[in-house]
Amino acid sequence: MVLVDDAGGEWPMIGHAPWNGGYFHDLDKLKYGVDMNRIRLCGILQRIALAYLIAAIIEITTTQAQSKELPTGWFSIFKLYSWQWVIGACVLVVYLATLYGTYVPDWNFVVQNPDSVDFGKTLTVTCNVRGNLDPPCNAVGYIDRQILGINHMYPRPAWKRSKSCTKNSPYEGPFKDDAPSWCWAPFEPEGILSSISAILSTVLGVHFGHVLIHMKDHSSRLLHWIGMGIALLVLGIILHFTDAIPLNKQLYTFSYVCVTSGAAALVFSAFYILVDILNLKYIFLPLEWIGMNAMLVYVMAAAGIFAGFINGWYYEDPHNTLIYWIKKHIFIGVWHSTRVGTLLYVIFAEILFWAIVVGLLHRLGVYWKL
Repeated sequence: MVLVDDAGGEWPMIGHAPWNGGYFHDLDKLKYGVDMNRIRLCGILQRIALAYLIAAIIEITTTQAQSKELPTGWFSIFKLYSWQWVIGACVLVVYLATLYGTYVPDWNFVVQNPDSVDFGKTLTVTCNVRGNLDPPCNAVGYIDRQILGINHMYPRPAWKRSKSCTKNSPYEGPFKDDAPSWCWAPFEPEGILSSISAILSTVLGVHFGHVLIHMKDHSSRLLHWIGMGIALLVLGIILHFTDAIPLNKQLYTFSYVCVTSGAAALVFSAFYILVDILNLKYIFLPLEWIGMNAMLVYVMAAAGIFAGFINGWYYEDPHNTLIYWIKKHIFIGVWHSTRVGTLLYVIFAEILFWAIVVGLLHRLGVYWKL
């Protein structure tokens, strides 16, 4: 997440996709505010909490399956937890029915960006459609506007970098003169309906954990993870490139669930081979330390709390800060490239730095947990 959020501006392929499609990974970070009339209600932590809560309830209510011996057959583990898959299928049906069946009428909003010539004006977005997955007229945004309220949604959505809004797409840039009105509108990438779809990702993750419980040998585990990972990845790619269901993180479409879950299964399998089979544990200790104190790294690094605190101390000019000096003179200046320098700064001065910090905290037995 630190890499995606902090280096994505210079490297769009690892940042957030403006709308359809996906780059390296798509996760958003929480924003903090003090105006309760405009505070953002949703965020990635809220989404994780909801998905974990539902998955935990499902798991607790089906615990009797954990004590059973796994029957023979490749599909036996699916049968063992059949009720979990039934609930997952119901979640998918509800999501798809709502996404494609909800009628989205015209809507309006007040432009809050002072850089816009329309600042303070009320603009109208024309929709009057059903089943549309474009940025302004999808059911995900409509439900969030109705329930959360448009003033409590994310004011800087990734769609502002889309080709419809700016000539600099996929980079940020000034809006086109003929940019549609919705380019100035808020959108919640971690909203209500999309978070319901995210439950599917958690159910799939729990299933991969079931494999660890019931399958005792390396070959059986890897065969299941890799086979299911490839199947999900292929299904998601087919759905996207046939235009059946586009890959879209903002809407958390079913194709996005398939591709990300499939890719996660393959990456997990690779780490399992390297760590558990080849016993290359020490190489990956920094990742283990980050995982043990993930909340601390998220708040301090991904949410920018630590950098914001350090940048609050400067000499004469706000750019004369320690972080700005390190980034400019040690990374960007040495490589004579903003893109390369930014990437290396994030890798070494943020990810590696926090890996060392949480490694020291691990030695001291200090962990930040909820």
